[in-house]
Amino acid sequence: MVPMPEQSPPSATHDVTNQPPPLAPYDASADAALLEGLRREGAGWAEDGVRLLGLRAGGTEAQEWGELANRHEPELRTHDRYGNRVDEVEFHPSWHHLMRTAVAEGLAGTPWAEDRPGAHVARTAGGLVWGHTEAGHGCPISMTYAAVPALRAQPDLAKVYEPLLTSREYEPGLRVPTEKRGLLAGMGMTEKQGGSDVRTNTTVATPTDEPGVYTLRGHKWFTSAPMCDVFLVLAQAPGGLSCFLVPRVLPDGTRNTFRIQRLKDKLGNRSNASSEPEFDRTVAWLVGPEGRGVKTIIEMVNCTRLDCVMSSATLMRKTLVEAGHHTRHRSAFGARLLDQPLMRNVLADLALESEAATTLTLRLAGAADRAVRGDEGERAFRRIATAVGKYWVTKRGPAFTAEALECLGGNG
Repeated sequence: MVPMPEQSPPSATHDVTNQPPPLAPYDASADAALLEGLRREGAGWAEDGVRLLGLRAGGTEAQEWGELANRHEPELRTHDRYGNRVDEVEFHPSWHHLMRTAVAEGLAGTPWAEDRPGAHVARTAGGLVWGHTEAGHGCPISMTYAAVPALRAQPDLAKVYEPLLTSREYEPGLRVPTEKRGLLAGMGMTEKQGGSDVRTNTTVATPTDEPGVYTLRGHKWFTSAPMCDVFLVLAQAPGGLSCFLVPRVLPDGTRNTFRIQRLKDKLGNRSNASSEPEFDRTVAWLVGPEGRGVKTIIEMVNCTRLDCVMSSATLMRKTLVEAGHHTRHRSAFGARLLDQPLMRNVLADLALESEAATTLTLRLAGAADRAVRGDEGERAFRRIATAVGKYWVTKRGPAFTAEALECLGGNG
């Protein structure tokens, strides 16, 4: 027998050098523009809380939640094992960790229940740091925040649902809304034939014998976060396009008809389920007068516009942090990337635009806060500036992110 050669222990083929260490843990609130804006817009009292949330957002655990929530995407379950229609969306536990933290920190509807100057600014600053985890779960958080002022167009409904929409309790699962400690709200406007032109909506609302109660029949082309408890929906009533409150579960405990045909196969934002629901004799309550649906729901849209600015500004800041971290630790052509003149120019441009987006976000939040408290000048400013800010900052977000990715070279 030929003797076997002596086996040497396995060895590495190379040593890993010139690579940055992991970014986390880091402080997502270490942002001078954010903290200065927080104080300037009247919410300096919230700084300690924002700083603590920033440390948590940049921590290893929360960063892993964001990664896992996007790796393990939501799954649609249309029927149970016995063939009953359930139309439920199941999420990875990391999604629930992110949601629970956001709601507990008052990033959903809570500011509407706080009679304190700067409450909306503090909430926006919290979103600017907690958004460093991941963006998808910000959608139901934003819509819940935005639903409150629209729902106030129907005081009897607001009286029932507003205390639950402004709660700091996250209670997932479909149950009778009034039996839960906290609710989430969604929005259903878009249809295939119209998109933003909601006047062409074909979903029909038929009055019942009970005042204020209708049944809906139709289809929505894009409704995110279908696991929310209630939705503000546009439909054509006899008096014209109107706004309705649609619960997933009716007061008697039965499921309202909310057939989720599919979840969208999206390029990004994959942790957030976006769906195509169908209504068929779906029970709904009128919100505001018939024929004034756009005027009613525009209150919700204006609030979500602020969060569009906030989310894009957060994306800018997070990608800038990633680019800065990489260039501080990576060397090329005899020097750290951070010390290369052209790279410094790129980073300086990115930093300037990021600070501008953050500053604008908090200025808009300040206008919203003061408008709620009766400042007519700020109300007028908010109406125009929020729309302009949403257009510009969200438009710049992808180009900004692409530039930041290029700072990471081939890894980017």
